[in-house]
Amino acid sequence: MTQELVSLTIIMAVAAVSPIVAQLIPGKFIPQTVLLLAAGTALGPYGLGVIEVNDAVKLLNELGMAFLFLLAGYEIDPKRLAGHQGKVGLLTWGITLGLAWLVVTFLPFFTKQGINGVATVIALTTTALGTLMPILKERNLEGTPIGDAIISYGTWGELGPILAMAILLSTRTGWQTMLVLGAFLVICLLCAMLPTKALRTGHRLYRFLTENANTSSQTLMRLTTFLLIFLVTISALFELDAVLGAFAAGFILRYIIPDGSKSLEMKLEGVGYGFLIPVFFVVSGAAINVRAVASRPALLVAFIVMLMLIRAVPVYVALSLDKRKNPLSSHHRVTVALYCTTALPIIVAVTSLAVKVGTMQSDTASTLVAAGAITVFLMPLLGSITYQVADIHPVTAVREIAHTPSDWRTIVREHAQVRALLHHQDRLKRMAETLKSLEKQEGLNGLDSRRAELVERARLEIDRQLKELGLDPQLTTQLPHNYRYPKN
Repeated sequence: MTQELVSLTIIMAVAAVSPIVAQLIPGKFIPQTVLLLAAGTALGPYGLGVIEVNDAVKLLNELGMAFLFLLAGYEIDPKRLAGHQGKVGLLTWGITLGLAWLVVTFLPFFTKQGINGVATVIALTTTALGTLMPILKERNLEGTPIGDAIISYGTWGELGPILAMAILLSTRTGWQTMLVLGAFLVICLLCAMLPTKALRTGHRLYRFLTENANTSSQTLMRLTTFLLIFLVTISALFELDAVLGAFAAGFILRYIIPDGSKSLEMKLEGVGYGFLIPVFFVVSGAAINVRAVASRPALLVAFIVMLMLIRAVPVYVALSLDKRKNPLSSHHRVTVALYCTTALPIIVAVTSLAVKVGTMQSDTASTLVAAGAITVFLMPLLGSITYQVADIHPVTAVREIAHTPSDWRTIVREHAQVRALLHHQDRLKRMAETLKSLEKQEGLNGLDSRRAELVERARLEIDRQLKELGLDPQLTTQLPHNYRYPKN
């Protein structure tokens, strides 16, 4: 027990220090997740060896992964799946799966590496939506057109591989797999229908649960945790991956409370991001054998490149073909595609399963997990760069500077001002939408009145910047993304 406590103490020390270190890094371009993974690698069995991944730590690791996928499933709006962008996201993921199968099956490189199996195909089609959500919140992308597109395409990048794992990696025959999945689906439907029926009928038990949700009983939190553990246990009994049960629990929770519950969300995030999820990421890092990864650099680089080609390119093409419904600039389409190529938790799950059944070597699994860990750092970084650069229109700026080199300072400043103006407009739009929804509900109180004042200040600021550009605010309310400053 002493060793378990020592390992857990070190893991939680890493979890406590990582946000401070991330804050101190100039530009905050390294997500906390990357620091947790790096610390796990350095302190784990293949590093300094001060963290021992024993049974107790493994259990907390499983619960951390379960909470991560619970929150990922909870973020998915069922209406989004059935909507236009959700359908396009599903079609895009299907194309991604087909491309991955073709590449892994027929490209000699993967055959020589001994990873031309189904597990590698699934790993190349994933999006780490659960990992991305805190990053999107940190970077204020949640609720923006870019953030919505990332969630829509990323949803199927998470859900698709989970279903593929259950179907394609099963050791049962086809009809047995379908029977087991059907039984699991029936249990999930019952878990979703019973609370929903109680909610609609105003059942006495439901009233009791809601009235005691914020007392020492913590009824809703306890029931949510029970739902998660129950479905993860059912997954284990049915010999399905725990990821499926955890994701289903989050999806069911969103179905029961479609409008969400801020109080419950704060508690779930507190337990998840405050304790269990950092354990999962540190232990995931501890599973990376640095020596094995260093001995196969070609596989590491090739896997990341293949992720970008197989996952990012189809997403970019889909967004480009769907311009009418998703009018994003080319730079922003690249941003969405890069974020959707972030992959780690599913890679950890699928490689662990492949190693367990003997279809993948542990050294190979370490390399693929390391590649997934690198994408958690690399893809959001590249996406952030393209997002920031997009509205500056660098190509146009270079052409203008080539035409009049003596005005390069003015041209650079003006293009930077365009980006700042568009950023203000994005924030104003979100604030205005929030204000409108509040006005429809119960009218404005003192706090909302101050928010209305902030919205008005933002409007005045945009009008001021428009006037500085020589534009009439009465005629120009929204600049197009390809707007070019008039020459002085």
